Amino acid sequence: MKPARQRLFAGYKLRELRNRHGIAQAALAERLGISVSYLSQIENNDRPITPPVLLAIAREFPFENIESDDQLPVLRAAVEAATDVSVPRDRLDEDAMQRAMEQQPLLARRLIAVHEAYRRSQEQLRVLDDRVESGAAEGPQLPWEEVRDWFQAEGNYIDALDRSAEVLRDTLADNEPLDRAIEDRLRLWHAVRVERDDSDATGLSSFDKKARVFRLNTGLPPESRAFLLANLLVRLELPNEMRLVAKNAELATDAARELLSVGLANYAAGAMLMPYGAFRAQAQEVRHDIDRLRQRFGVSFEQACHRLSTLQRPGDVGLPVFFCRVDMAGNITKRHSATRLQFARFGGACPLWVVHEAVAIPDRVLVQRAEMPDGTRYVSMAKGLVKPSGSFARTPRRYAVALGCEEEHAADFVYADALGSNEAATPIGTSCRICPRRNCDQRAFPPAASIIEIDPDVRAAVPYSFR
Repeated sequence: MKPARQRLFAGYKLRELRNRHGIAQAALAERLGISVSYLSQIENNDRPITPPVLLAIAREFPFENIESDDQLPVLRAAVEAATDVSVPRDRLDEDAMQRAMEQQPLLARRLIAVHEAYRRSQEQLRVLDDRVESGAAEGPQLPWEEVRDWFQAEGNYIDALDRSAEVLRDTLADNEPLDRAIEDRLRLWHAVRVERDDSDATGLSSFDKKARVFRLNTGLPPESRAFLLANLLVRLELPNEMRLVAKNAELATDAARELLSVGLANYAAGAMLMPYGAFRAQAQEVRHDIDRLRQRFGVSFEQACHRLSTLQRPGDVGLPVFFCRVDMAGNITKRHSATRLQFARFGGACPLWVVHEAVAIPDRVLVQRAEMPDGTRYVSMAKGLVKPSGSFARTPRRYAVALGCEEEHAADFVYADALGSNEAATPIGTSCRICPRRNCDQRAFPPAASIIEIDPDVRAAVPYSFR
């Protein structure tokens, strides 16, 4: 006889989860599809958490784990495989997969393995597309590519640096402006004198190690000056932590290791200016309103967006978002995704994506509901930014940043309020080379390995069809 599944009483964990996310009991009950009284009984351990409720929790909070049963992660993966919208036919529901797990566990695990192989093949196709687009289909990665992929593989979260930077922030005086507190610590702990320089000779900043003088361009915005001061402080205070991370990164070239050191200092500076716990809590409170966050923490719009993409601390994750920065030529110069959305890494991103429009319209937030070819929908906002150079002799930098989440998290993303519930989603793709859409008027070229068909008697925006 098959042993009965042990009933799970973990109401206090569910209550802690709800409190961490700042969700009222009624709101959580609605998201889980159960009554408020049922949820109250679960939280008080009067009733166990059933498998359907566990699945609902896993669906709504994919980075949380409130139980220790090894079967749930497998069931969750099986449900994801069975309901993947990129496979258009014969999708199964959660109840069907739960029965399959109980009756045919090996078959369910086989489905998971096939689905993982399919997703790996799609990722390999994206990587191949990237290499073709960059003109580097053969040969080693460039140093900046190594570093970019290393951060992506780490989930854009470096635990040792993040926690150390959080502790460092706590040592700074909180009764004066943050930039002044950093200057005081540089002077008192490291004998570094900060000088303002309006000669334009130093660019953004320069550090004379022998003279212990840090020169800072006065033409920079206050948030940029604060970031550069924080960058110097973490380099002086956390060198061992950064050195250990870089040592374990196993990059192929010295240039990549040097670039990684720069990236780690930038990461730690951002983590110090926006301490993890406080920033995550504030982000949830204001529903990830970037303008309110940047005002509360004295940072730039881009810095706040970037920090949101790093909230991946195990057991304490933030909203799963994607973040990128796009220049005037459409090149993606900074990117990270904690969602299923993958970026074209060497340009050629979909022209229908709202971030391209934002580049041409600075200081205005644009919002878009977009749908990928696999059916996944995203809510994204994009804003064009102009970073002043501080001098007429240097052209200001113009670019746009984009931040978004999957539509199922729209309630936690304030920008979704600008979209009507019936507003159609814009069909976008990763790049034309791998996008399967046949009716796109913005297509630049047909997808790889497709067969082109041309009818001279039919005129359309794109002069061919394909199959």
